[in-house]
Amino acid sequence: MRRLIQLRFFALLPVHTFLTMRKTQIALLATSALVTSGYSAEEVDFMTQVKPLIEGTCIHCHGPEKQEGEYRMDTMEAAIAGGESWPDETIVAGDSDASAVYWMTAEPHDSPDIMPPKKPLTIEQQEILKNWIDQGAKWPEGVTLEEKPRMDFKNNIQPLLTKGGPFNEQEHMFLRLWVEQGAVWPEGFSLGGAAAAEEEGGMADNLDLIKTIREKILETSTEKAEADMKDYTGEIPKTGEKFEMVALPGGQFLMGSPGDEAGRFEDEGPQHKVEIAPFWMGKFEVTWNMYEPFMITGVARNKDGSPESIPEDAEPVDVVSSPTTPYTEMSFGMGTDGYPAICMTQHAANKFCQWLSAQTGHYYRLPTEAEWEYACRDGTTSAFSCPEDQLADFAVMDPEQVRVGYEKVGTKKPNPWGLFDMHGNVMEWCLDQYIEDAYAKYEGKTVQNPLEIPTTLYPRVARGGSWYDPPEELRSARRIFSDENWKVQDPQLPKSIWYHTDAHWLGFRIVRPLEVPEAETMNIHWNFGRGQE
Repeated sequence: MRRLIQLRFFALLPVHTFLTMRKTQIALLATSALVTSGYSAEEVDFMTQVKPLIEGTCIHCHGPEKQEGEYRMDTMEAAIAGGESWPDETIVAGDSDASAVYWMTAEPHDSPDIMPPKKPLTIEQQEILKNWIDQGAKWPEGVTLEEKPRMDFKNNIQPLLTKGGPFNEQEHMFLRLWVEQGAVWPEGFSLGGAAAAEEEGGMADNLDLIKTIREKILETSTEKAEADMKDYTGEIPKTGEKFEMVALPGGQFLMGSPGDEAGRFEDEGPQHKVEIAPFWMGKFEVTWNMYEPFMITGVARNKDGSPESIPEDAEPVDVVSSPTTPYTEMSFGMGTDGYPAICMTQHAANKFCQWLSAQTGHYYRLPTEAEWEYACRDGTTSAFSCPEDQLADFAVMDPEQVRVGYEKVGTKKPNPWGLFDMHGNVMEWCLDQYIEDAYAKYEGKTVQNPLEIPTTLYPRVARGGSWYDPPEELRSARRIFSDENWKVQDPQLPKSIWYHTDAHWLGFRIVRPLEVPEAETMNIHWNFGRGQE
């Protein structure tokens, strides 16, 4: 009941109120709402406080599908029984200090024992667990917990509050989960708007910056209809590096693979019709020549990639967050001049698109999963966009598992649309969250421009296979999902939001949709890869 009152109270606030609120103001408003409802702040309710917290932070690693440390938390019996390390001390009713479920959340952030290991709880969330245990760890009979996505403020909530309502069903779900999980708001953070800009002392990588970038895009992008679209060669003003874009008409295709396709996985079906709006796609994968000046800037940066100081005369492109300095040479000796850039996170690829857009006056982003497959197939319906017995002429791959690296972009033949390396060389990021059964809801329908908006940092979608893969992994319909093991070698704690140090076969290419979206949509597309490690 407490969380329901709180959510309804916030829902009554006008959007412009949110835009200038800080965490402390949110807390005061929430407290006022709770006092009005007669709620005592010292009580802890399992269903409205503890259950959402555990579902969003613990069940992913301690549920029916996965049990780290042989510990399962989705039922009362399993949670109290404990795991291999603390069989009798996981939850000790009445004594939080003796309960590993609490004290491990309160460890220093660099402790190997801290839980959750990637995204520690806030002090307020720790107090909920502590008080619940000290009050007897009451767990209603028969209540089973289910994994829920953990809401990250900057990734999931900030774009919604900045955009304002009305909210759709998914956006309402994000807001509800955020409130249920404690309404975590980064310390000292305020949303965009005139007051926030004054406090920050000028430009920052926020919605206001994106609105400025969009104004330039609207002035520069003269194409208004599909008939205006032509292939073109772009140039990055900061470096003079050129890149080629291929115009792709809108159309309809059958997405996924048939049940009898060799090497098929269940997540490639059911096949369904998809309509795609016209867009341009990079003729080649993004190369190190294009990417490295974005990655290595010589500018002192915060962990999130924002400049430590921003000159008063800074251009918008200079304010866009860029990667922190890599800890090693990121091509791993495989070559840079003319070779595809690799090892970046989806967030890094998204921010490159923003950096490129700020300079060129065109809106660039990653392709959706549907756009990628549409571009790869170009009307073909077989496993590859080329004859299967000629795949070696079109794809850099590793059928004998002896290849030691990628090749320069464009060394093989292009697909029918003139796009090179759609099969092989490096795997390519897409915008979407990976959902195993995502296609099921589209069966028997024709869907327009689908996109699975990410709600969790992992898994996200990559397509096309790589130099490291055998032919069956290069099929047009093959879906690959990201994993946190892609950055095992990263020595930083927490892990970098910019580098997948173990993904030597992962890159990306860019698209430019004909229709220029609103700034709020750009903000979401360029920033939902951030997450928290």
